[in-house]
Amino acid sequence: MTLIERRPSAPVLPAPVLATARLHLRAPQREDAPTIAALANDRRIAENTARIPHPYTLADAEGFLRYLEESETEIAFAITLADDALIGICGMRMKPRKAPEIGYWLGVPYWGHGYATEAARALIDHAFEDLGLERLEAGARVSNPASRRVLEKCGFQWNSVVLLRIHAIASSAPVDRFRLDRGLWASLKSWGEARRVA
Repeated sequence: MTLIERRPSAPVLPAPVLATARLHLRAPQREDAPTIAALANDRRIAENTARIPHPYTLADAEGFLRYLEESETEIAFAITLADDALIGICGMRMKPRKAPEIGYWLGVPYWGHGYATEAARALIDHAFEDLGLERLEAGARVSNPASRRVLEKCGFQWNSVVLLRIHAIASSAPVDRFRLDRGLWASLKSWGEARRVA
């Protein structure tokens, strides 16, 4: 992950641009609302996230962006390809007296290409390297093994199972809870860098 300059246009929430081999993570812009709405309006996405409703409309996307403008507890990034095509959202929610929690979703056409893992790793590196956090948490529905694999590839360790309210299904569902401490992240990062050199 490379930290590059802040985007000059007016973002919803000032944030750095994080660059990976294939992706840029930048602050969501108001003009992203139609793309966010089009991508997130898929029941498969909504059922695997806690807060995304289904159907997901342009008004929902605009409300999400307004929420980010006022939020002091969330950092969000638009996940984009090199040509700035938006493919999903990732971010981090700060919680009082708890470790921050990361989350992510991708539009269905972009599933299965490793983009979620690449974006999650950039977000994790930003959290530990730039923000100086000591621990992160994350969750994945028990019925979503792909998201679980993303977290495991990023070094998260399973912690527990909880019932969590899922907005799209208007019910609670079991969610695997994961955690990643700075020490483990640093060890995994060093080991990965050593493998690349060898």
